[in-house]
Amino acid sequence: MTRPAVAAADVVYERIRTLIQRGELQPNERLIEVDLAQRLQATRARIRTALVRLGQDGMVVLTPNRGARVKLVSESEAVEILQTRRVLEGLAARQAAVQATAREIAELRRILTRMGQKLEQGDLLGYSEGNAALHAGIIAASRHDTAARLITGLRAPMVRFQFRTILVPGRPTQSYAEHITIVQAIADHDPDAAETAMRAHLACVERTLSRTAGAAARRLPS
Repeated sequence: MTRPAVAAADVVYERIRTLIQRGELQPNERLIEVDLAQRLQATRARIRTALVRLGQDGMVVLTPNRGARVKLVSESEAVEILQTRRVLEGLAARQAAVQATAREIAELRRILTRMGQKLEQGDLLGYSEGNAALHAGIIAASRHDTAARLITGLRAPMVRFQFRTILVPGRPTQSYAEHITIVQAIADHDPDAAETAMRAHLACVERTLSRTAGAAARRLPS
């Protein structure tokens, strides 16, 4: 009987990172080395190394004698993250308007079309997944490795907030219109318009998140 292959260190790191990004490992969830080792077919040493790297990325909190947990981001920190993303993703959109190929632009349009279909079907989870794919496509088309790396680190802690804003009445339709504007500016190879559109989009996301956080706070008993 052959033993299952043991995952390499980089593979383990990427797998845990993906589980956090997808929300399969929830914010504040305790990360138990032996459970992750069994789940990912990896050694505990590689799990431990991956958790240290994720701690450096700001995705995991490591506490001496208490182990690791998925980082729980507060509403105020989430707003700060969106403010930072606005600058970085604005830069990525600007660069995409300069660098994107015809094939990449066509793919952005295909993603946008699928997002519109999900919206018509009332599939907000599907729309949210398309939203993430569209942003990833724009970042890839920018060919700006430093911005891409920083944005990836900032997006991961936002998993628990990304679906909240899309549930606000009227926000999905507004969001879709904002994405149409961004993609059109990139297709037109207009860097100023692309950056402006992306910044405006994330500013709207920030305002929506701030309103939902404020409403939640007002519902708490005094």
